[in-house]
Amino acid sequence: MKKWTLLAAFCGLGLLLGCSQEDTQAETVAADTQRSAVLPVSKNTPSATEQLDENTLLTVNGEPVTKIMYGIYFQDRMRTVPNAQNTPEMQVSILNELANVLLVAQDAEKKQLDQRPDVAATLALLRAKLLTQTALQEYTSANQPDEQAIQSIYDAEYASKSSTEFKARHILVKEEAQAKSLISQLDEGGDFAELAKQHSTGPTGKNGGDLGWFDSDQMVKPFSDAVKAMELGKYSKTPVQTQFGWHVILLEESRETPPPTLDQVKAEITNRLQQQALADYMKELREKSSLQFNEKAGLKKKEPEPKDS
Repeated sequence: MKKWTLLAAFCGLGLLLGCSQEDTQAETVAADTQRSAVLPVSKNTPSATEQLDENTLLTVNGEPVTKIMYGIYFQDRMRTVPNAQNTPEMQVSILNELANVLLVAQDAEKKQLDQRPDVAATLALLRAKLLTQTALQEYTSANQPDEQAIQSIYDAEYASKSSTEFKARHILVKEEAQAKSLISQLDEGGDFAELAKQHSTGPTGKNGGDLGWFDSDQMVKPFSDAVKAMELGKYSKTPVQTQFGWHVILLEESRETPPPTLDQVKAEITNRLQQQALADYMKELREKSSLQFNEKAGLKKKEPEPKDS
């Protein structure tokens, strides 16, 4: 049986990584059956082919192309080819590509391109990044927060955390004098929304300064402090200064909001605990490792800034 026919048979039967039409039909997969790439003529005898491991699809100058290797390359290529279909022809075409990639890579190694400083550094970084990603995934999977830890944080930080929300309008201007002038116009019966449309420099000006409902934590401190001290239906009698300018504020409504349920914040708490676990893992690695900064190379270890006493 010819090599091409054998490979097509493998693909047709879905033996390549177990990729069937149903299992790996991707939204971004695309057919590319017109490519002219063909596998190099095999120098293996039939008996040598029969001795290949069942997980080896072919060898390229003796280097095995395994189902795992092919599967990784296959999935990557299918994501980059628009409108592809997972057909036997596409599977063989991609296998041809992978064989060609290995042929060129082997030739590059013969030419010692992998020993060029820039190439060697890139290869080292790619290897380190892959190992890091895998190690962090493994660590996170093995160190999932338990329910007791999640419940403990919920009880301490969320269970009794009711809050007040406010509904307000504001007029934002650049100068204090203009803000005071607007307050005088309000004192004389001016309409807050209309004055906001005419004078406010903020993005809510066109909507009459309407800020909608907000929690005080969402606003800068001078603004939120002023709102908390106001009476419903009243406007600020003195301008409120923030880094954005001078505000005249109208407090329209307020309401109490209940604390979130555990289900509502569980994902947030879980993520916090996972991040803390990873931070502890990195701290442990740093503490038992040796890092030497070479100042002669232009890199200096930044010393921590002294804390205020």
